[in-house]
Amino acid sequence: MSQQLVQRKPWVLISIFKDNTNPDDLSRITPLIQEMIDDWQSTGKIMWSGAFNDNATGMAVFEATEQEASEFYAKYDKVCSGILKYTMYQWDAMPILSLLSDNT
Repeated sequence: MSQQLVQRKPWVLISIFKDNTNPDDLSRITPLIQEMIDDWQSTGKIMWSGAFNDNATGMAVFEATEQEASEFYAKYDKVCSGILKYTMYQWDAMPILSLLSDNT
């Protein structure tokens, strides 16, 4: 395994609708978020994302360097600011995504 594995860490991005989020806002940002995820995955990086059963909360789990995570968060912030509440955490867990991607 390379030095890159050491530098990559798991990250979790949690999003929830704001009280004033309306369907038009969601229709506008959904394709932009999907494009961000597609762009991320097209470079060979893994990201798992989806909604919770409350239909208001979503989560994305991905592995990145601190710089990559910060850049992704900045893009997400630009798209979702004012529409969603969101936060990103570095997840202190075994680098499971790297192990899985190395075995595919």
